[in-house]
Amino acid sequence: MSPDFPLRHSWVGPRVAGISTLVLVFLCGAVVGALAFNLGAHKRLHREPFWSAAGKEAAVEHVKKELDLTPVQVEQMETILDDFAKYYTTVLSDGKSRIIQILNDDQKKKFEQLVAEGAFGR
Repeated sequence: MSPDFPLRHSWVGPRVAGISTLVLVFLCGAVVGALAFNLGAHKRLHREPFWSAAGKEAAVEHVKKELDLTPVQVEQMETILDDFAKYYTTVLSDGKSRIIQILNDDQKKKFEQLVAEGAFGR
């Protein structure tokens, strides 16, 4: 080869450069996504349900702060959430018992497993 032409390797070319760029962009996106998930999104995805004591407390605190509720409004909000939680658990329980009535024994076992895994509420 003459000194005027740079040495080229057969594995270096536009195709490899394009694939390398795509891989680099993908890896950067994965890192940014993982960081964002760990910095807050994960907590929002796995917060306690509003019908649990901890969930109700968190919901009331959030609404209290965002809406600048008065103490009377906070008390009313707690009462409303308690009522809604009772309604929700009653509907959920009734729905589960109605579903169980239409299933055979094998299906009931599988359904109970799904319920235990959280597929139909807690």
